[in-house]
Amino acid sequence: MPDKQLNLSSLSPAQPREDRKRVGRGLGSGKGRYSGRGIKGQKSRSGSHKMRAGFEGGQTNIYMRIGKLRGATSKDAMPIGPFRTYTQPVNVRDLDRFDAGDEVTPETLVEKRVIKNTRTDVKLLGVGEVTKKLTVRVHAISASAREKIEGAGGTVELLREPKVKKVRHRKAKPSAEEPEATAEDQPEAAAEEAESEAPPEETEGTEE
Repeated sequence: MPDKQLNLSSLSPAQPREDRKRVGRGLGSGKGRYSGRGIKGQKSRSGSHKMRAGFEGGQTNIYMRIGKLRGATSKDAMPIGPFRTYTQPVNVRDLDRFDAGDEVTPETLVEKRVIKNTRTDVKLLGVGEVTKKLTVRVHAISASAREKIEGAGGTVELLREPKVKKVRHRKAKPSAEEPEATAEDQPEAAAEEAESEAPPEETEGTEE
């Protein structure tokens, strides 16, 4: 059977079109009177479908009723977090893919397929051994990893300086050795101070 000739009168869409829902066009249309929204209620009002996710009509939301992982550095600490506290761990045993004298950076780690991307900070950990002299430039490094890198003749440079913790200075408590003045000694001490502050009395000489 020959193919149907294509012309302007035989054009048709690749997929059949679906008629849009036309509401409020009379009872005979099937979507008249209440337009498919039912009778009364919040969902029958205009703007009722623009409520934010998790809204429960004004009652306490489920994510506010359940417990949270406390701490400002937790991803699940709501509504404080999330903070970027995650670092991509890389062990020194993964540096065997580099040749002696190479430079280890987040970009070269991606080239060697040790990590997937450079979106997260890289921290070098000390699991394994390293025998090659490498120049390591990462965001953070553990003490054991630094010792092994420098022990093999390599150098370490941090791309981000470590945060220095603030030391809180607490007021020193009064020592128990200094005895406090008792109530009986206070009046005597006050009387002695008054006598020392009083001016000396002038004595008039008698004329003969």
